[in-house]
Amino acid sequence: QVQLVESGGGMVQAGGSLRLSCVASGTIYSINAMGWFRQAPGKQRELVAAVSDLGSPAYADSVKGRFTVSKDNAKNAVYLQMNSLKPEDTAVYYCHCHVLLRATSLKWDDYWGEGTLVTVSS
Repeated sequence: QVQLVESGGGMVQAGGSLRLSCVASGTIYSINAMGWFRQAPGKQRELVAAVSDLGSPAYADSVKGRFTVSKDNAKNAVYLQMNSLKPEDTAVYYCHCHVLLRATSLKWDDYWGEGTLVTVSS
């Protein structure tokens, strides 16, 4: 019912930058939060950054000051600007959104993108 399409992953040297984009489409009445998670090999998926209409963006401590998340409500899109990348940022990055499918829906639903690989070489 909701599709998330990510783009912008790739390979970069340490200290470089990448910008991830994610656009949500489908049956969407309202989105109150979008964000990015990542999963490195052998590790659990973790929150990187998220933004909602209710407050300030939230960031993992490991990316504060280097990553910036932003949301375009008109496009149902979320972006992640990643600067000063480190090898430990290497992971598959997943887009996430918290969606109300219809005005009559009784609950919010969570959807995920398929992931985009970010590789940072030293």
